[in-house]
Amino acid sequence: MAMYWLVQGCQPGDSLVFHYSGHGAQQRNYSGDEVDGFDETLCPLDFETQGMIVDDEINTALVRPLPHGVKLHALIDACHSGTALDLPFLCRMNRSGQYVWEDHRPRSGVWKGTSGGEAISFSGCDDDQTSADTSALSKITSTGAMTFCFIQAIERGQATTYGSILNSMRTTIRNTGESAGVGGGAVTSLITMLLTGGSLSTGGLRQEPQLTACDPFDVYAKPFSL
Repeated sequence: MAMYWLVQGCQPGDSLVFHYSGHGAQQRNYSGDEVDGFDETLCPLDFETQGMIVDDEINTALVRPLPHGVKLHALIDACHSGTALDLPFLCRMNRSGQYVWEDHRPRSGVWKGTSGGEAISFSGCDDDQTSADTSALSKITSTGAMTFCFIQAIERGQATTYGSILNSMRTTIRNTGESAGVGGGAVTSLITMLLTGGSLSTGGLRQEPQLTACDPFDVYAKPFSL
């Protein structure tokens, strides 16, 4: 209902923001519209009785109705959130910052874009990854890794373009993961894994924030603006 409320009555010039920090999951897709065979989902408090919110439903509620002149930014800090909005294009970026736009449009031809508006989503990790809730970044209290790095990139002036903010987030998480995986024995590694949501074998954070959009664009030329 909140998703429909956000979009309802929007007018050209409006800028909408949807932020979700919580649990995410996957479930088998039987329509053939998902490249990996799974729908991405959000898990609200009542998901055990009412079910999860599937990416198709999120797309229908938040993305499809957006008219020309309206802009939506989504921040999804959850596991398996890479394509949580089911947007048609994903920015596949490597460690050097080079990227290509992957085409995730369904083979069925179903339109997953907007009705003329703009939709861009930052998510905590790829579809096959988990997003950490960790104290490794703030050193004080447990925070969502993606949300913390997004805010930090803006505060440090590293959010001039969509490419710069994505690079900043990924670099911070990668560096934190590498430092968290250094030294210590089995017990230390286990504690690190529990604190950071990382892998026992390699330690540290094992997630890569993603950027998806309704249309491809030059991520280093397009200014970031909410």
